[in-house]
Amino acid sequence: MIDYYTAKSLGGNTRKITIMLAETGLEHVVNYVDLDRNEQYEPWYRAINPNCKIPAIVDHDVPGGLAFGESGAILIYLAEKTGRFLPVSGPDRARVMQWVFWQVGSVGPMVGQLSYFAGRAPEKIDFAINRYRDECGRLLDVLEGQLSGTEYIAGDYSIADMANYSWIKPLYESFMRAKRPSRVTDLTHIPRWIATMSTRPAVTIAMTKFEGTALRVGKDVEAPLA
Repeated sequence: MIDYYTAKSLGGNTRKITIMLAETGLEHVVNYVDLDRNEQYEPWYRAINPNCKIPAIVDHDVPGGLAFGESGAILIYLAEKTGRFLPVSGPDRARVMQWVFWQVGSVGPMVGQLSYFAGRAPEKIDFAINRYRDECGRLLDVLEGQLSGTEYIAGDYSIADMANYSWIKPLYESFMRAKRPSRVTDLTHIPRWIATMSTRPAVTIAMTKFEGTALRVGKDVEAPLA
C-alpha cells in the first residue's frame, strides 16, 4: 500500500501522480498536506521529502517503507513497479523519458514562473512576464510539432502524457482566452490531444478536487478514512 501526500489545491505535479495512481489501480491512501499552515516544513514531512514539496509517496510494500518526492521520479517508479506506461528498455523507453524530463525541466518551471510573475508577484515586471510568456508559447509550438505525427506524445499512451497533460491543458486554455501569443489559435494537434486525454476516466478523476482529509483508494474502494 502507498501513502500519497498531496494538497487539496491540486497542481500540475500532484495531478499527474493522481492520474498514474488511478490508471494503475494501486491501493493508496491520499494524505493532504496543509500548505497554508506550512505543514510541509514540519519534521515528519521533511523526513518523507527533504525538499519539503508535494507530491511525495511512501511505498509500504518495500520493507521499512520507501519514502521520496519529486513527481518525475514518482511517475517512473510507479511505472516500473507496475510494469505499465513505460517501456522496459530501448528506443521506446528513451522517447518516453525524453518527454517526461521535458515537462520536468522545461514546461513546469516556465509555466510556474509565468504564473508567478503574471499573477502573484507583488510587482509587475513586464520583462519577466514577456520572457516567460514567450517561452511558454515556444514550448507549445514544440509539443504541437511532436503531436503532428502521433496520437500521444511518445507513441503509445504513457507517463509522458500524464506528466504533461496537467500543465499543458491549463496553459493552452489560458493562452486561448487571452489570445496571447496570437499564434496559439492556429494550434490543432494540442487541442486534439487534450480532448483525447480528457476522455480517460483516470484523467477525469485527477482533474477533480478530492474532498475530505484522506481517502483510501484501490481494489474497487474509494471511501473516506475514519
